[in-house]
Amino acid sequence: MPSFQHDGLTLHYEDEGAGKPIIFLHEFGGDTRSWSDQLAYFSTHPDSSRRALALSARGYPPSDVPDQPDKYGWQQNRDDVIALLDHLSIEQADLVGLSMGGYIALITALAYPDRIGSVVCASTGSGAYLPSRQAFIDDALASADAIQTQNMVPAEQMALAPNRIQLRDKDPAAWDEFVVHLASHPAIGAAHTLREVQARRPALADFSDQIARCKHPVLILVGDEDEPCLDASLWLKRQMPLSGLKIYPKSGHLLNLELPDQFNEDIMAFFTHVETGQWKPRSQTEFSSMFSPVDEHS
Repeated sequence: MPSFQHDGLTLHYEDEGAGKPIIFLHEFGGDTRSWSDQLAYFSTHPDSSRRALALSARGYPPSDVPDQPDKYGWQQNRDDVIALLDHLSIEQADLVGLSMGGYIALITALAYPDRIGSVVCASTGSGAYLPSRQAFIDDALASADAIQTQNMVPAEQMALAPNRIQLRDKDPAAWDEFVVHLASHPAIGAAHTLREVQARRPALADFSDQIARCKHPVLILVGDEDEPCLDASLWLKRQMPLSGLKIYPKSGHLLNLELPDQFNEDIMAFFTHVETGQWKPRSQTEFSSMFSPVDEHS
């Protein structure tokens, strides 16, 4: 696996195929192995093959796992994406992120608009819904303490969560593999990521003005049983004029593992619509009647 240096750390990434680049950003419970289906699909697509990259976040081997808490943070994860682009001399890339990775993808596009073409935010928004935000932060901090004290990630307990159990129902073998991969994550990296990235990151509402002005095409994907992300995903759709929202029925948090074929096809269709000019901003006329007084498309 290739690597690069940034902020005093060695960060690894996967790199498959050729063409317009996509960078996949994994969730807290995942790693670059979570994207194996996506890397294969996009790098070998018969009609629209792409250069498919997956970044291993700091704290996730084979990237470095620093002991110092100040080596972790949402800003560092954001800037690691740009450092990867710089390392590969890529002027602009599309981003696909799941959960923590979806948050980083969106924030990267807001901070570096010229470097990002489009964004897919899947299962994004845990802790962003304001009524449950403090509970999310408290749980992240308590979980970090437990992981560090026990010196292990409780993989099976996490995989049995109400928004992850859907993977076992759909594909028991994929769920077993997810548990094995999660159990291999270093405790110190998981604990620092929970404290410094998950618990300390701003709420999406803190970026509401930037989000409302965002000119990037954005696809929002969420499972209807992913309770922590449903309200945040709907909020993002309402805020972003160039966004589209798809809700998957009877689905949880791990959409790329639960429904890999549908997930891949929906993202490819999104890229195609963007590239052919079919991904248009929604009407800005406030809804007050089924009849519109003006034709915005004339």
